[in-house]
Amino acid sequence: MIDLAAIAAERDRLRRRYLTEPAERAPSSARGLHHMALVSGDVERTIRFYQELLEFPLTEIFENRDYPGSNHFFFDVGNGNLLAFFDFPGLDLGPYAEVLGGLHHIAISVAPAQWERLRGKLDAAGVPYQVESEVSLYFRDPDGARLELLADPLGEMYGERVG
Repeated sequence: MIDLAAIAAERDRLRRRYLTEPAERAPSSARGLHHMALVSGDVERTIRFYQELLEFPLTEIFENRDYPGSNHFFFDVGNGNLLAFFDFPGLDLGPYAEVLGGLHHIAISVAPAQWERLRGKLDAAGVPYQVESEVSLYFRDPDGARLELLADPLGEMYGERVG
């Protein structure tokens, strides 16, 4: 049995202890997310899914410096941010699995009109998805990684500022 009241109380304690008002918040030491890297089981299948279905342009592909024969390739997800992939030929990595400390999902902001159009493309391609709060579309890529297309602007979540 989960004690939801205790969890809410702990969330409130953490908010009071660590969350500062935007005007009082120190600037981040980071410039932004350069790229996030996932593993691809099939390079061409991944390119077709991300570039042709989701319309994230492939920006580069080269050999992974850490594993000879492995490809390192990148997709533009807007605002100078990249989604990267590696493949590891010859390694039996097994299927994607969500694990503690691992990736849960990647949320990518798209304009509402693009959200609707991409939803139609997912329908046409037979990709199952789940809609939440009328602005979030959750689905999995061909390797099982969970993605979210979010029709809220960057820095907002369901109409609330989070950034």
